[in-house]
Amino acid sequence: MSSSKSNTDDSGNKKTKPLEAMGAFFSSQVNRRKLVTTEKHALATRLSAAGENFPGSDHHPTDRKNWMAELGPDKVRINQVVWPGTHDSATDRIGIPFVTRPFAQCQSMSVYDQLAVAGARAVDVRVQEDRRVCHGVLASYSVDVVLADVKRFLAETVSEVIILEPRKSPAPKPGELLWSAGYLRDNWIDTDLPETKFESNIKFLGEQPPVSQRKFFYRVENTVTPQADNPVLCVKPVTRRIHGFARLFIAEVFAKGLGDRLQVFSTDFIDGDFVDACAGVTKARVDGAA
Repeated sequence: MSSSKSNTDDSGNKKTKPLEAMGAFFSSQVNRRKLVTTEKHALATRLSAAGENFPGSDHHPTDRKNWMAELGPDKVRINQVVWPGTHDSATDRIGIPFVTRPFAQCQSMSVYDQLAVAGARAVDVRVQEDRRVCHGVLASYSVDVVLADVKRFLAETVSEVIILEPRKSPAPKPGELLWSAGYLRDNWIDTDLPETKFESNIKFLGEQPPVSQRKFFYRVENTVTPQADNPVLCVKPVTRRIHGFARLFIAEVFAKGLGDRLQVFSTDFIDGDFVDACAGVTKARVDGAA
């Protein structure tokens, strides 16, 4: 009697040979890398064609620690500000250096330096029940470190205003001083493809009412996110795919007639140029040029 191996499993489904599965996996990874490269090149082409000019694009504060004060606190209105924000602020010392940190670190500066050196004005912090700040399963220092940095910054300045967003914390009760999460909204999509995220940001921003007509803050995140099925899992090399196109985004927003929608603009690894762009639009609004 002869026997032969079945090509199906107990459920009748066709079995996949290990080599075939491996080949399919590598093929999908190659195609994914090609798509990432294509989207990066597409944004670079748009930048070359359209440039980075928008109202206030040539503005550079002399002191980012006090950039709001430079604009004149008696003239600036809350709905005129484009708030330069951070994504996962308190991750500068998260995890183990060179081991787990690259998979969760979204900012390289302390919260104080993000505010005083870079010029951030919207701070996103994730807090666990044990009061430690976190990103996913990794935790870092106590939230008290964040609060101390914020207090220090506010004590050293006179006219600067901060939006502090502690995520994962209990919702405030009606009538309390804190606002609920409903006052800071966004339409976040989970992707590592830069042009896909860029286009979705424009699409969702265009669906919002003008800032002057809103009763909430609306955030756009100039970030992309590592994906579990992709070989590149570290935050920095992935988010760099879109990081350098923040000014292009603002320019296209104005070109499409959506400049009056832009309000909170956030990024990983915030830097001075990103803040200058937001401060520039704010100045243009205050001056009546946007």
